[in-house]
Amino acid sequence: MVTQAERQLRLDSNVTGSLLPAIFKIFSQWRLACAQQVALLGLSNERALYNWKSQPDKARLTQDQLERTSYILGIFESLQVLLPEQSQADRWLIIPNDNPLFNGTKPLNHMLAGQVIDLAVVRNFLDAERGGC
Repeated sequence: MVTQAERQLRLDSNVTGSLLPAIFKIFSQWRLACAQQVALLGLSNERALYNWKSQPDKARLTQDQLERTSYILGIFESLQVLLPEQSQADRWLIIPNDNPLFNGTKPLNHMLAGQVIDLAVVRNFLDAERGGC
C-alpha cells in the first residue's frame, strides 16, 4: 500500500528537489564512490545518478527508491544519535564490525549487497542499538 507521503514524494518535485540533495550530502559525508551511490539508490547506472544530482526536482522515484532513501536517512539519523562525534558517525559504515550480523565485515558492505532489505537490516540494527523496537 502506498502511503500519502510516498504519493507526495512521487508527485511533488519540491519534495524530491530537497530529498535528493539531502541524500547526496549524506553520501558526501560518508565519502561514497559513485558506484556505491548507484547501488544504494537502486539505480541502473551512473548517468541516472548524475541526472538526479543535476536536476533533483525532475527525478521520479520508484517505490523501491523511496524505501531506499528512507532507510538511508534513518541510518544517518541513528548514527548521529549513537555517535555524536561527526567523524565517528561517518566512519562507522567503513569499520569492520564484529557483531554477528556483520561477521567482521564493514556495515557498508552489507548495505551494498543490492536489496532494499539489506538497508533495512542495518537500519533495524541501529534502531535496536538506540533502544528502539
